[in-house]
Amino acid sequence: MTEVIETPVSKKRSKKTAGSVKPIRKSNQSAKAPHQTDLIMLGTGNAMVTECYNTCFILAGPGEKLLVDAGGGNGIMTQLKKAGIAICDIHNMIVTHAHTDHVLGVIWVMRMVASAMEKGHFTGCFRIFCHDGVAELLTYMGRRLLAKNQRRHIGERLLIVPVSDGARIYAADFNLTFFDIHSTKARQFGFRAELPDGKTLVCLGDEPFYEGNRHVVSGCDWLLSEAFCLYADREIYHPYDISHSTAKDAAEVAADLGVSALVLYHTVDDNLAHRREDYTAEAAGYFDGRIEVPDDLEIIAL
Repeated sequence: MTEVIETPVSKKRSKKTAGSVKPIRKSNQSAKAPHQTDLIMLGTGNAMVTECYNTCFILAGPGEKLLVDAGGGNGIMTQLKKAGIAICDIHNMIVTHAHTDHVLGVIWVMRMVASAMEKGHFTGCFRIFCHDGVAELLTYMGRRLLAKNQRRHIGERLLIVPVSDGARIYAADFNLTFFDIHSTKARQFGFRAELPDGKTLVCLGDEPFYEGNRHVVSGCDWLLSEAFCLYADREIYHPYDISHSTAKDAAEVAADLGVSALVLYHTVDDNLAHRREDYTAEAAGYFDGRIEVPDDLEIIAL
């Protein structure tokens, strides 16, 4: 049975903080269309990177923002500041799984939200959507690590909402469908998002595509896929030993699924200066759609 959670959306937007830094690059410089969604890459690296931040991002719709994962620490605060995004502008979040490079930054998000609530700056509720295992972990972390006046908001306005495989919700500006990616390492959920302009985006999480999810992914407009390294470098990084893909693998999946555009992230950070051109060149040999290999803080108009 499909779980349906109604999530009210507040159209009020708080003012940006003074002196905020704008993102460093936009893939599309044209003015934002009325129903356009932007993908803001807060981080693009794998778990052990030091030259960029761990993979996490924001889907910024016409009126609301959805945060997906938070990286491995309080660097999420730096990335949000550099992106010019105040915590009070975010009311919904997805946490895909409990690996350290995705979940440890969440406690800092919870702290920022609870602190803003205490000061009267945060209106409404903040919702974190995740599977029940992550929900249990975040609840434990919040009640053990946050100050007493902060943790009192857990369960009242700071809501950790478990979702099941196949759950459908409306959050921020998006209709979302969650799916179990059948991870070989830790239980993990991806999601399909229906954007306000009718396009679809699918986040596969940070492991290879699972064939049982073909019906959820096929034909989407945007596919977000991990690409740990180049296929040409597979003997150096051994991605298959740790359940990861290469740029070639992700491109072959995108071509087979008939998607329109492919975003590659969750990479090694040894050669960021040439990552875009190298990953794009390899993927283009197997997929003839649009290919994006973003840097941290890059904005992609979807």
